Amino acid sequence: MPDDGPPDARRGVGADGGPDTARRAVEATWRIDAPRIVGALARYTGDFALAEDVAQEALAEALVAWPRDGRPRDPTAWLLTTARRRAIDAFRRRAGRDERYAVLGHELGEGEAHAGAAPSGDEEPDLLWDPDRIEDDRLALIFTACHPVLSTEARVALTLRVVGGLSSDEIARAFLLPRATVQARITRAKKTLAAARVPFEVPPAADRTERLGSVLSVVYLIFTEGSTASAGEDWIRTDLAREAIRLARVLERLVPDEPEASGLLALLELTAARFPARTGPGGEPVLLADQDRRRWDAGAIRRGRAALVRAAGAGRGLGPYGLQAAIAEQHDTAPSVDATDWDRIVVLYEALGRVAPSPVVELNRAVAVSMASGPAAALEIVDDLAAREVLTGTYLLPSVRGELLTRLGRRAEARAELELAARLCGNDRERGVLEAKAAALDGPS
Repeated sequence: MPDDGPPDARRGVGADGGPDTARRAVEATWRIDAPRIVGALARYTGDFALAEDVAQEALAEALVAWPRDGRPRDPTAWLLTTARRRAIDAFRRRAGRDERYAVLGHELGEGEAHAGAAPSGDEEPDLLWDPDRIEDDRLALIFTACHPVLSTEARVALTLRVVGGLSSDEIARAFLLPRATVQARITRAKKTLAAARVPFEVPPAADRTERLGSVLSVVYLIFTEGSTASAGEDWIRTDLAREAIRLARVLERLVPDEPEASGLLALLELTAARFPARTGPGGEPVLLADQDRRRWDAGAIRRGRAALVRAAGAGRGLGPYGLQAAIAEQHDTAPSVDATDWDRIVVLYEALGRVAPSPVVELNRAVAVSMASGPAAALEIVDDLAAREVLTGTYLLPSVRGELLTRLGRRAEARAELELAARLCGNDRERGVLEAKAAALDGPS
C-alpha cells in the first residue's frame, strides 16, 4: 500500500497513538457519555428504541472511522451527529419527508464543526446538544430503562446497555450468559417499551416514588451479582459492582431529595469497602472473621458513611437500603468480629424486617442473633424458616443451618447441611468453601 503522507496526516485529527488509541477513545467516550447520547436522541426522536439503535450504529461507525481518520475534536458530538443522521435515514425510510424529519434535519449539513471536520462557520449549537436538559435526559433514560412493564432481567440488561454503556459481550460475561440471550433480552425490552407506548420522560412527581423503587432495585441487583457472583469461577466481579456504584452515584445526584437513593449508595460503598480483603492471592474467598481490616478501603467507608448521613438527614427515617447501609456501617467501623455491636445489628435487622420483610432478611437476622445471643436462639429462627419451606432450592438456608449446628457440636447434621449447601451453590469459589467446611467435620465428634 503506497504511503499517502506522514503518519499523523493519515490518522487525521487524532494523531496520538494510532488505531489502538483511537479505539480506546471510542470505548471511553461511549462508557462516559452513553446516557447523554441516547437520552438526547430519545428526546428528539421521541422513540427510545430508535435512539438506542442509532446510537449503537454510530458507535460501530466510530470503531471503523476513528482508527482510520483520527479521533474527532469533539468525540461526543461526533457520535451524536452520526447517530442523528442515522435517525434521519430511518425516518425517511418510514414516512418520507414528514414533519418530524424536517425538524430533525434542520440545517444539517456535511462537515459540521461538531463532527470533527472543518468548521462550518455556524455559531448555533448542535441541535441535539442542550446542556440544560442533560440531567433530565439521563434521569428519563434511567426511568425508561427500568420501567415496571419490563421483566427484572430485561431492566438489568437494558440499564447496563443504555445507562452503563456496556456492550452485549460485557453484559453476557458479567452474568455468564450467552451473548445471544443478552441481545434477545435487550431487543425484547425495546419492543415491549414501544408496544406499551412508554414515553421517554421523567415520571410525574406522583409516580416517581413508585417508579424509583424499580430503578433502585435494578442497581442493587447489578451490585449484588458483582459482590457475590451467583455462578462461575470468580467470587467477586469487581467491574460489575463498580458499575453499579457509578450508577448509584449518578442516581443520587439526579434525585437528591430521595433518601433511599443516598441509602443505596451508602450500602454499596460500605459493602465494596471490604472487597480488597474478601479474596486471597488466588481469588479464594476470605471470610469476615479472617479478613485483614487494614486492607479495607477507608475512602469508600468515608463516602458510604457520608451518604448514610444524607439519607438520615431527610428526616423520614431510613428505608430498606438505608437500614442495610446502617448494618454495613456497624461491620465497617468495628475493630473485629467479636467487638462488633451485634445487638445493634439485630435491632437494625428487626427494623428492616418490618419495612421490607423477606426470608433472606430473617436468615440474616438469625446470623446476627447467633453472634449476639448464641447459636441455639438463632437455630430456632432458621428451623422456622425451614418449616415454612422458604428459600428452598438455594444454598443460603442449609449453609447457615450448617454453621449453627457446627457451633452446637452437632457435627453429623452440620456436615449434611453443608454438603447440601455445596450441591446447591452455583459459584465455584463459594462451593469450595462449603465443601472444605463439610470435610472438616468428617470423623468422630
